[in-house]
Amino acid sequence: MQGDTQLQPAQATTVTQQFISNSSILAVVGPAGSQEVIAVGGPMARAGMGFVTGSATAVELTTGKYPTFFRVVSKDSVQGPQDANYIVKTLHPKALMIVDDQEAYSTGLVSAMTPVFQAAGIKVDHESVSQKLTDFSSLVAKVTSDTSVVVLPWQVAANAQQFGRNLAQQHKKAVIFGTDGLFSPGTFTINGSYVSSFGPDITAIAADSALAQAAKAKFGSFGTFGPPVFAATHVIDEAIASVCKAGQTPSRANVLAAIKKTNEPASILGQPISFDSHGDLNGGKFFLFKIDSTGKYQLIPSS
Repeated sequence: MQGDTQLQPAQATTVTQQFISNSSILAVVGPAGSQEVIAVGGPMARAGMGFVTGSATAVELTTGKYPTFFRVVSKDSVQGPQDANYIVKTLHPKALMIVDDQEAYSTGLVSAMTPVFQAAGIKVDHESVSQKLTDFSSLVAKVTSDTSVVVLPWQVAANAQQFGRNLAQQHKKAVIFGTDGLFSPGTFTINGSYVSSFGPDITAIAADSALAQAAKAKFGSFGTFGPPVFAATHVIDEAIASVCKAGQTPSRANVLAAIKKTNEPASILGQPISFDSHGDLNGGKFFLFKIDSTGKYQLIPSS
């Protein structure tokens, strides 16, 4: 069964109610956004439904409020400081702008990154815009000559591309440093920009070669969102299979119990998958890329 939540909490709630009322659904892959998990975590818990995301990273999701929630990617409290420290130590800004898009994913990363910048003595201009905004001229006008980095922890790559165009139109030289949702080759292509992602580029993982080639042949290009969703789906597949192998009839309760016991020594993500008691991925990490003049995303190995 598929349900398009459109990164909207209200839509996610509607889809979740449909899934919960369908007794044949034992577990759920998704939703994608942290703001959606916040909206549906309570109903999922009350239904005893395990759900595994491939992309929701807000810290608050695994503090105990949503006991049936799991993620195969790391969280903001890992990504935020890691990215912020890279910016401080490598890009050396005297001043920077950081812009949230008014969603839980974005505001969570801003909260994790800002203290690192402030501790380094960097002047921080924190701005906030709606995901629905498509012209950033007035925001770009606030980028001063001292502002050498603009941090965009956004979910919509097309918005970041427009932001980059507006920077160029106003002859501003600030470097864009984006996160997760901006990993979109072909959509976000601003030369010299950085993108931090919860998922690796699996085309660079030798063990994934056959799978990556098959995916490209069938679907064309893909970024870093698909592989973690594949991994999340596989967690649920394996959980259901383990219940069957134990001679039991799969139910929401025993599938949830099996998800908690997940212990995959290898995965499409190039790392083992198991969860701690809060549903967080053990040993989670992030990957950093820089966009070259051809629009290609180059992995920065040291990250």
